[in-house]
This record gives sequence, C-alpha cells and structure tokens, in this order.
Amino acid sequence: MLLISSPAKAWEEISLEKDRQKVFVTFVYPMIGLCGLSVFAGSLLAKGWSGPESFQYAMTRCCAVAVSLFGGYFLAAYLINAMRVRMLLMPGDIPLVQQFAGYSLVVPFLLQIIIGVLPDFSIIGLLLQFYIVYVVWEGASTLMKVEEKDRLRFTIISSVLLIVCPTFIQWIFNKLTVALN
Repeated sequence: MLLISSPAKAWEEISLEKDRQKVFVTFVYPMIGLCGLSVFAGSLLAKGWSGPESFQYAMTRCCAVAVSLFGGYFLAAYLINAMRVRMLLMPGDIPLVQQFAGYSLVVPFLLQIIIGVLPDFSIIGLLLQFYIVYVVWEGASTLMKVEEKDRLRFTIISSVLLIVCPTFIQWIFNKLTVALN
C-alpha cells in the first residue's frame, strides 16, 4: 500500500532489500493469485453457478489473467533490462529489473483485483492505470539509479511496457482460446 500512497518512500525501503528474488514469493505471485481469484469469483457472480459452462468460463478468464500477468511481468522485465543495456548503457541486472517491474505492477494488480469483482469499474480502471507512470518515475531514480537526463524516457518506456505486455499476452491468450474452442 505504501507504493500507492507514497511511492518515493516505498522505493527507498525496497532499495534496502538485499534479496532481489524476494519480490516473487512475497509480492508478485500472491498478487497474481489474488487477481486470478477475483476474476474467477467475479465471473461466477456474473454468469451464475448454472452449470459447467459458467465454471469453464470463470476458469478460462482466471487463467487468461494469471497467464497474462505472469508472462507480461517477465516479458516487461526482460525488455526493460534490454532497454537499460542498450539505451542507457547501464549493466544488465535481471534480478534488479525483476524487482523493479514486480513492485511497479502494484497499480495494475490492484486494479485487476477490483475490476475482477466489479467489472463496471473498468473505464475508471483504464484511467487509474496510468498512475503507474508516477510509481515508475519514483522508482527509476531510487531503485534503478537512472540519471536525471534519462529518467523521463526510461519512465515512459517502462510504463508502456508494464501496461502493454500483460495486455498483449491476454489478448493473444483470448484469441487462442476462441480459436481452439
């Protein structure tokens, strides 16, 4: 919650963490699970418990969200690391970038949990999703040690990657689900 209310302070605390892999077990995986659970419950509430079709629909939506967030997280982290190396001429550091990407996804995670249960808020969620730019802005200098002259470019590209990668993977997953059904 500190990343939402006070990102600068949260990033300072995160930068003190020595174990960069801790983000998986303590934050990313539980958040993906909560997102999937909320979408599953929201789908069952919307479709009802009428039969196996509603359960299949809920499971498919749950899997789409889990796969997209999981794959989108790793894809975005990989691309942000590549950008760090090529554009900013910084050394590659996958664990650091995975930590940065994991905590930066706090906004999409929370919005997915809310929209999973309350799909009527999806329009507001699209607008609130851009709060990730501020979270990334604060983390760029504190955790990633991006120089001030490159901070805006890094923030915009990283934010776009963190928003687009999960969305793109979910779109592909949904298209494949329809095609293979």
